[in-house]
Amino acid sequence: MGALSNDGYGPALHAAQSAAGAQDYPQGCLYVLATPIGNLADITLRALHLLQLADTVACEDTRHTQMLLRAYGIDKAPGRLLAVHQHNEMQAAQEVAARLRQGQRVAYVSDAGTPGISDPGARLVAHLRTQSLRVVPLPGASSVTALLSAAGIDDSAAAGFVFAGFLPAKTTERSATLQALQQQARAVVLLEAPHRIAALAQALATLGARAVTIGRELTKQFEEIHTLPAAELSAWLAADTNRLRGEFTLVLHPAIQAQTDAPDTRVLGLLMAHLPLKTAVQLAAQISGESKNTLYTQALALKEQPLL
Repeated sequence: MGALSNDGYGPALHAAQSAAGAQDYPQGCLYVLATPIGNLADITLRALHLLQLADTVACEDTRHTQMLLRAYGIDKAPGRLLAVHQHNEMQAAQEVAARLRQGQRVAYVSDAGTPGISDPGARLVAHLRTQSLRVVPLPGASSVTALLSAAGIDDSAAAGFVFAGFLPAKTTERSATLQALQQQARAVVLLEAPHRIAALAQALATLGARAVTIGRELTKQFEEIHTLPAAELSAWLAADTNRLRGEFTLVLHPAIQAQTDAPDTRVLGLLMAHLPLKTAVQLAAQISGESKNTLYTQALALKEQPLL
């Protein structure tokens, strides 16, 4: 797995031109483009063609993206790469909008995976939407769907899944979110960095026998996927120091028994006990998938209930 030589992608570039070249790629449009999460061979033909065609490649890290492009045999002058990351996203969005109005095709990529999914990009897209500028997604590799497909979850147990992504960095918010996730009956997908995976495993131990599928270094040479009870996750990580390396995706399997009372109200109540109302509503919406307006109405009702 991993990168191939530049020459190895020559046929892929020709195939991309042949397969995708005749399609329509309007000018003055932002193309939100997914890149591989590890294995460079997971790039799509349409993505390769668009990366060649784009007037500007907006990216989370220009140096990283330049190496990615060169790995595929695509050469872009430094002036055609534009940094758009979490620290300058709103300011850079104005530059992207200006280039779109000039009729440019702009491709936006994050360091890996799909922009706007636990990566920068959402603010950029939201700004362009307010300017009535067109945004087109180019889907690709995803650690979320990759691990779900290998987790073997019976979707008859609980419908759908919740994508929680990276948990809050602040201790109070992180603890409250984890407590709320324990009440979630559906499968929950989490992302985690290597320096925090041990702490997350320790926190998830309170879930006891609830199954967890952990994916480490997905699509890469040392990919590892394992399913075990949440209470055993810390011991599994500690058994091999190599297991603490790399990027992690985790799936909490559906709870064994579905909750009988309203889950969203219960989750919301747990969060409100520790956090300001607005923050509790935002996190509850992320966890449950419910609309913020609906949860905000529920929060006001809970707040007005007398203490027993």
